[in-house]
Formats: sequence, structure tokens, C-alpha cells
Amino acid sequence: MGHCGAGGCSGQIPTQIHRCFLPGQGNPPVVSAFVSTVTNKLDAKGRVSIPAPFRLILAEQGTRGVYAIPSFVNPALDAFGETLIADVEARLAHLDPFLSAEHDAQAQAILASAQLMGFDDEGRCRLPDEFIAHAQLKDRVSFVGLGRKFEIWNPDLLAPVVAARLEAVRAKRGMQ
Repeated sequence: MGHCGAGGCSGQIPTQIHRCFLPGQGNPPVVSAFVSTVTNKLDAKGRVSIPAPFRLILAEQGTRGVYAIPSFVNPALDAFGETLIADVEARLAHLDPFLSAEHDAQAQAILASAQLMGFDDEGRCRLPDEFIAHAQLKDRVSFVGLGRKFEIWNPDLLAPVVAARLEAVRAKRGMQ
């Protein structure tokens, strides 16, 4: 038995991302949500350590590294694993790959723009120079967990975006 006392809990997954299950209620859930915000150093070679909980989720998805694309709306990168790639492919499967302009537009924007970056022994990946330029990364990098994906930001550019996002949530709830 693991740390939670459930028969199927191995205790091998850090508790901050593990969701235990009760025996007799089916298979344990797959850990799939990227959560929290972590800031790490970007070295002179463009390498950064992906947070360990994020690497664990990527590994559980069968991703050999991490996929990333430049964000469509922010000076940041969108990063994800095989689960989101499968979701994109499923959405595209409903479109004709030869005759649908929508298929080609979505595939170009996501699949053709994505780069799979492998990890070294220390959990670091090398960010491509064009990704570093797009996100205006300097010496520090913030990883922002957003559920099925995470963002990679210059921490100085992230702060006003976080404030705006929180304000939008407060406005929606009438908490201004």
C-alpha cells in the first residue's frame, strides 16, 4: 500500500499531483493536469529544467520530451504532451486532409509549428532560438500550469498577464 492507504496506490507519485482512488472503483486515474507556477533558470545555451511534476505527467502520457509551439496570442510558448497531440489529431480526423482548408490551417498552426524537445539527464531541454526570441526569454523562465497544457513565459512579461486574467475572473463573478 502507498502513502494514502489505497490498495492501488504505489506511493511513487509525489502527493501534490497524485489523485488516489478507492479500491473497487476501477483503475486509478491518469495524472493529466499541469498545475502550479514554477520559475527556473535559462542557461546561456538555451537550456531550462522542466519542473519535475510536469516531466512526470509528460512521461505518463508517453511523451519523450515536451512539445511546444509559439503562442498565438502572447509572447509565450504553449507546451504539452501526447494527450493534446491526440486531441488535435482527433479534431482534424473529421476534416478532409486533402480538400479542407480548415484542416490545413489547423494542422499548420499546431502540428507543423510544434517542436518535440527531448530531456537530458538533468531534466533540461534546449529551447530553439526562435522560441526564445518569440517569448522574449532572458535568464529566467516561468512555467504556468493550465490543465492540459502549460505556458512558458519570461517572468517579467507574465506578471501583468496574470493580473489581467485574475481580473477577468473577478469581473465574471462580479467581484470587481
